[in-house]
Amino acid sequence: MATIKEIAKACHVSVATVSNILNDKPGASENTREMVLKVAREMDYMPNYMAKNLKTKNSRSIGVIAEDMTIFSIPDIIDGITEYCEEVDYQILLTNLRLYKKYNDTYYGRTDFYGIVQQEIKKLMAKQVEGIIYVTAHERVIRCIPEDLPIPAVMAYGYTRSGKVPSVVVDDEHGALDIVNHLIENGHEKIGVITGKADSLHMQARLIGYQKALLNHKILYDPELVKTGDWTRPAGYMYTDELLEKGVTAIFCMNDLMAGGVYDRLDELGLKIPQDISITGYDNRELSSYYKPPLTTITLPLHDIGYRAGEAMIGLLEKEIPEQKTEAVYQVKCQRLLRKSVRNISQGQKSSNGTSS
Repeated sequence: MATIKEIAKACHVSVATVSNILNDKPGASENTREMVLKVAREMDYMPNYMAKNLKTKNSRSIGVIAEDMTIFSIPDIIDGITEYCEEVDYQILLTNLRLYKKYNDTYYGRTDFYGIVQQEIKKLMAKQVEGIIYVTAHERVIRCIPEDLPIPAVMAYGYTRSGKVPSVVVDDEHGALDIVNHLIENGHEKIGVITGKADSLHMQARLIGYQKALLNHKILYDPELVKTGDWTRPAGYMYTDELLEKGVTAIFCMNDLMAGGVYDRLDELGLKIPQDISITGYDNRELSSYYKPPLTTITLPLHDIGYRAGEAMIGLLEKEIPEQKTEAVYQVKCQRLLRKSVRNISQGQKSSNGTSS
């Protein structure tokens, strides 16, 4: 790979002249400019961006720290960050902590990995990144980003409880409200729920959305219709019989995996979806479109969360977003995806299909 000195020697001009031309500065004749650029291409010249960044203190790069790239939510979030950064001519430097691979989901409630995060932040800062975006695998309160960090930071898919470090999260309450409204609009009033783990912020927000949908339609909330699952397919399978015994006409599963467990048990019982009972999920995992029938669900705005995190980062860098005294949270709405697993049981109505947002 050629250096500026080698290009200058080949063109019989000064190093300063070559530097000015390559940095698009005036002063050289058009003939000299064309000659230098032609020789630079032929000699495969590549600018030393690191050296240039040290001089200008402007790398146009953002450090992105992902908890684990194997978790389904993270790649789409990073794609959203990348798309926005490309639009504003920033590059990302990506670090994958592989926390789920190392510790499974036990690390969600721990803080002993914060030191690892802070070491990675230091490494990225040594590479002259202008800001840090931390991408979690599962929404929760996480304070791994130091409040005294000298560069801006944003958290995607998690809560910092900070006014200095904005949080970009999914609006789970609205998503659950939307999907339960759909069931009620199709005549269902006795709606069973299989939740995620009780300590999950996703679960808590989705349960509030479920309750608000019932309240808005003047339907009495019955805690006996709410079963606490754990996000796994066996949990959906296990609670299906209990909800059927309660006489539910529909089951709202707080993720698509548990909905798959409900499908499994209903198939064993010889019950048909949606003719005998309606089912909805949440997350729009790829497998949900292959269920028979395909599952009505909620699409998480993962790409949009990443895109919004990128916007927030550039807003901080350009001083368009001031530091707040209270928690700074940006919520991104979900989208309802209607398929074939819900039947309209209102008198004289047919099955409900289609797509809505």
